[in-house]
This record gives sequence, C-alpha cells and structure tokens, in this order.
Amino acid sequence: MNNEVVVLFGAGAIGEAIVRRVAAGRKLLLADYSEDKLDTMKQNLSEAGFSVETIKADLSSRASIKEVVEKAKLLGEIMGLVNAAGVSPSQASAEQVLKVDLYGTSVLLEEFGKVMAPGGAGIVISSQSGHRLPGLSVEDNQALAMTPTEDLLNLPILQPDVITDSLAAYQYAKRTNVLRVAAESVKWQKREARINAISPGIIMTPLALDELNGPRGAGYKKMFDSMVTKRPGTPDEIAGLAELLMDRRSAFITGSDFLADGGITAQYWYGDVSEVRN
Repeated sequence: MNNEVVVLFGAGAIGEAIVRRVAAGRKLLLADYSEDKLDTMKQNLSEAGFSVETIKADLSSRASIKEVVEKAKLLGEIMGLVNAAGVSPSQASAEQVLKVDLYGTSVLLEEFGKVMAPGGAGIVISSQSGHRLPGLSVEDNQALAMTPTEDLLNLPILQPDVITDSLAAYQYAKRTNVLRVAAESVKWQKREARINAISPGIIMTPLALDELNGPRGAGYKKMFDSMVTKRPGTPDEIAGLAELLMDRRSAFITGSDFLADGGITAQYWYGDVSEVRN
C-alpha cells in the first residue's frame, strides 16, 4: 500500500463507481453526511480489497470540510478528490440546494486546492441542469466564478426574486460548479494539480429514482424515448470518463467541464423535443 490518498465526498453510486477505478492501491477516505451510507460503502469496498477510512461530513459546512482535509493529510499525500455529494431539487428547498450544492462545492474546491499533491487530480460531479440556463452576462459569470466563497450566497443573482424554486436553485448551483472549477483550476495549477467537472444527464441512482418518481417523472420518461441511448445512463459510464480525466493520459486537461447526457441538452437547445423543456 503506498502513501497516496483519494478522498470521496458523497457515498453514492456514481462516487463508488469512480473510486473503484481510481483508488486501487491507494488509501481511500469516504466522507458523507449519512453514517449508514458510509458503513455500507466501507464494507463493500473493504470486501473488494480497498483500504478504506470514513468520516461523517457536512458539505454545507466549511468547518466540516476542513476536518476532512485534516484527516486526509494524516493518511498521506492527497492525490485524488471526487465530489459526488449533493441534494436534488426534489429532496431539498432552494435555500438548502444553494447551501450544499453551490456554496459547499465552492468551499471544497478551495480547501482541497490548498493541499493537493503535485500530479493530483480532482473531479466534481455537476449536472446537465447547469447547461439548461440561458447564457448569463459576462458580469454574472464573473461574479459566480470569482466572488469570495463566503460572499457567494449574497450575490443579487442568487436571491429569491431570481431563484424562485428548488429547480432554479439547482440549475444555478450546477452552472456555478462549472465556473468555480475553471476559476479554482488556476490555483490548483500552482500546486501542479488538476481539477475538472463532469455534467451527467439522468443516471440511474437512488437520487435519480427520486426525480423519476417525482412531479417531473413523466417528462423524464418521454425524454428517454428521444435520446440516442433510449435509456438513462449508468454510474459506470460516468466513472469511465472520470477515470480518464484523473489519469495521466489527461495531463493536458484542467478547468474543463464534460457534458455526458445522451445528447438531451443538444435537443433541449437545438431540437424539437418539448418534453425536455422543464
């Protein structure tokens, strides 16, 4: 066992699929708000031969994220970060979505950007929802990308007159994730480390099942019929892309976002599929 560490935030299906590919022979630190999920994933991965530690963590809390950083540092050199944590529009209020998915991800990028080892790489799992927003102004893009994290939620563009429901909050959060990845990658480069984002479409996970069984479920099912795959994606399909982006083969790629959604965003903007416009 070497001294390299991979940290996973979010003990869900996509995160597990990614770390199974990138954490073999390394120490793995799992962080999640749910101790039950941590215990289940630790057992699964330990039985598969991985060296696993866990820590309960709250993505919406800087103090909690710092605790994860400190534990990871004690384990060794931090070579990998995977952020697959978050809440969906059907699970949380607009305020909670912004606090967890937007603010929390920004803190995570910031704090781990201070400690990544040379040659390290990270992945943020964002969402196709960030690509559903119309083009923002240069000023708004700059504000979402560059505003100090503790001031982010005070931006005019993130106030209730703009963010009218949890879906809007989710879209803005995921757009901001991608912008923050680009901005923070400049700081990561100073440590000779890389960070990229993946924006998946509908991937079959428990979170996706919540959405499919929610008020927008019928629209999603019609969406699948219009897609090249005729189905939602799988965690392994996202993990394959993440593995490539965290590998040395992708040493020339950082600060980027990769949309992996079966083509539905292209249909949203340029096709004739009204069902996806929700």
